[in-house]
Amino acid sequence: MPPLSKSARTIILVFTAALTLLSGPACALTLFKWPDLSNGTPEPPTPVIPTATPLPQTQIVFHAGLPAPLLPGERLVLRVLDEVSGLEFNAADHPMQARDALNYAVALPLAVNSVTKYRYVRVGAGQLSEMNAFNQPVRYRMYLAGNPDETTDLIAAWPDQPFNGASGSVQGVAMNAENGAPIPSLFVTAAGVSAVADSAGRFSLHGLPAGTHNVVGYALDGGYTTFQQGATVAQGLATPVEIRVRPAALVPVIFTVHVPSGTQPGAPLRIAGNFLQLGAVFADLRGGSSVIANRMPVMNHVAEGLYSLTLSLPAGADVRYKYTLGDGYWNAERGSDGGFVTRQLIVPPNGAAIEEIVASWKAGVSAPVSFEVTAPSNTPAGDILYIQFGAPNWTEPIPMWWAGNNVWKYRLYGPMDLRSIHYRYCRNGQCGTADDEATAGETASGRQFSTAITAQDLRNTVTRWAWMSASGPSSLTGSNVVARGGAFMAGVEFEAQFHPSWIPSLPETMKNVQDIGSNWVILAPTWTYASSNPIVFGARPGADALWADAALMASMGRAHNLNVAFFPQPRFADSAAGFWLNSPRDPTWWQIWFDAYRNFAVNYADLAAQAGAQSLILGGDWVAPALPNGLVNGNPSGVPADAETRWLAILNEVRAHFRGQILWALPYTPPNLTTPAFLAQTDGVYLLISGNLSENSRPPREELEAAAASMLDNNVAPLQSMLGKPVYLAFGYPSINGSGANCLPANFSGCLDWTALNQPTTDRPELSLNLQLQADIYETLLAAVNTRPWVSGVVSRGYYPPTLLQDKSASIHGKPAGDVLWYWYQRFLGIVK
Repeated sequence: MPPLSKSARTIILVFTAALTLLSGPACALTLFKWPDLSNGTPEPPTPVIPTATPLPQTQIVFHAGLPAPLLPGERLVLRVLDEVSGLEFNAADHPMQARDALNYAVALPLAVNSVTKYRYVRVGAGQLSEMNAFNQPVRYRMYLAGNPDETTDLIAAWPDQPFNGASGSVQGVAMNAENGAPIPSLFVTAAGVSAVADSAGRFSLHGLPAGTHNVVGYALDGGYTTFQQGATVAQGLATPVEIRVRPAALVPVIFTVHVPSGTQPGAPLRIAGNFLQLGAVFADLRGGSSVIANRMPVMNHVAEGLYSLTLSLPAGADVRYKYTLGDGYWNAERGSDGGFVTRQLIVPPNGAAIEEIVASWKAGVSAPVSFEVTAPSNTPAGDILYIQFGAPNWTEPIPMWWAGNNVWKYRLYGPMDLRSIHYRYCRNGQCGTADDEATAGETASGRQFSTAITAQDLRNTVTRWAWMSASGPSSLTGSNVVARGGAFMAGVEFEAQFHPSWIPSLPETMKNVQDIGSNWVILAPTWTYASSNPIVFGARPGADALWADAALMASMGRAHNLNVAFFPQPRFADSAAGFWLNSPRDPTWWQIWFDAYRNFAVNYADLAAQAGAQSLILGGDWVAPALPNGLVNGNPSGVPADAETRWLAILNEVRAHFRGQILWALPYTPPNLTTPAFLAQTDGVYLLISGNLSENSRPPREELEAAAASMLDNNVAPLQSMLGKPVYLAFGYPSINGSGANCLPANFSGCLDWTALNQPTTDRPELSLNLQLQADIYETLLAAVNTRPWVSGVVSRGYYPPTLLQDKSASIHGKPAGDVLWYWYQRFLGIVK
């Protein structure tokens, strides 16, 4: 097991501090009235601050090689991107000069030690951004500016010119140059293709055009120096690259800022920036955003019009940042001309004290718009209201300002040059899911206003939240519960989805898990299969929890006295079935697949060890084709004959990295349960159970009781007896009619998997909500477990972490089924006699 990297420690500490800051201003802002800006107390005079010394500059010549000549009337530009404002905003285009029909160049002055993010764009009648060799959009390339130099980029493809050439890959390991330790989550990129290093520092960049490319290794929190080196790629071959970077010392940087006259008193002022600890998530979010407001640090209010904050930042890091009352786009600072402002700081070796002025919050002549919304009385305690803007596409939601008595406020200063702006309200930043019922869903247009030169005061009332009923706690039938003690697993498993905005909700999430009587929380972090041939499998920022986020989840669970298990799972571009069907599954492919799964398993073994988790759960229903005698669509999968030996080798390597409990997730598929011989090397079975109770859409309790008894006695008990190991029952039952059936009907041929109802998702009107049936199923199953002492634990799957929803999913968060678990869990554990 590798030692905890400095980068991981830094991110965890910074996020913990950020959560503390965010929970304060958002939840405890005192009641205020909108100020009378015309007759209020005179503002202090604007301070005179010396102009900052310009950063030393260097000149870099960028060369670009085209796959084909430009069309008549077109020109090629190098577009420098601003990830703090959003990649679609505040870009700077630099026209390139032709050297010949296929080669262009431009010289750019850049700050020494700065990291530039850019991509190439064809500009003619329209604009076409470059694509990589997989014919996917290039998010950006990166370049570290040092001494005057030149660099050459090869453009693989355009939207109208698919890639048609030779390609290879770059593979390597990222290591700490001081001690040789691997660096998890180092971001590595070349030719617009990127990857995140795993716990062993491994990374692979596939689909690079044959030729020489600039490889950059970048710490997402700035905690290591930036690596840059050329690498020559040959057709069909993997070029090795070893990344060695040194940890950067953390130094104090004091930010002091004067805000404009008329800034709303008491409003949380944040710093948005280009590192994880400044709200960046390194992903394309809604509406072109790349930063999230609820992950940004909140500044301290020092005096009228004056804020300050001290951050520990990595020496030498290129920090791009701005001050904001919203995010990187909405309510972010503007220059005196109304233009975007993104500041730059190369962090000095001994830190710095910076005093700055926000010139304006406005762009254009339109006046601010004030929002006041009254939430319904059943709004969950601890929930924060957010406002989401669209012009026209929805962007990431922004926390509102609490004014007491279920009233929340917000003031929008800009940008107001958009004329018409849509808006809506939601809970805990989950717009599109936890919505005002009047504007629910991703396709809703929301409310609307037009900008004006006079101030507007918009007052709204949320009459009802989507997926929230007015019903109170469930009525429970008392039972004589046999206490099992603390060794019994009573838990919930998070759904295998993730959004970076979930992180600030973690304290309330873990408290809820604890309050229902759980002693375990099962986290389900994911990697993404970006491609099945070649296999591209790894963490994808914005969609998969990165190392720091997953570690923080575990830390929060432990802080609430919960045992923690990691159950890592994959995400697919289409589906697991589609992945297997569309894969070649020849011997070479299988070798790569097993190597990739081994890296996946060891990565989470290392994370579990470093995070202090008690258990690691491997397997799952999706791996069935890779088990001995595996099938794909009813036909042999072609899995190697030595699959048993390969799985044993993976388990043995995982044990070398993690000393806790190792379970195997086995799907319950009667009448024939697949029990590979390697299960003998695990510590127990995590049995995945859904359906198998009744084909009746609304079965009576007696039918459920008989089915539960039959399932446990006729199928699960023999399995436990045969294995001689603990069996933990992991239930996934959505709150819909027919949730106990083996096939959930949908508006297409075939059956709908219960996980398809996990949020966020589009509602399926063909399925009817039935909260009580879900509660009845859990009460029946737990009563059956009560009389069968050989069952070692019970887990409810599909828990939705950010907030409670009484929706159709399997999540019991805020549902009557949660009350059932509360009753049984506490008694199973002996907390309540």
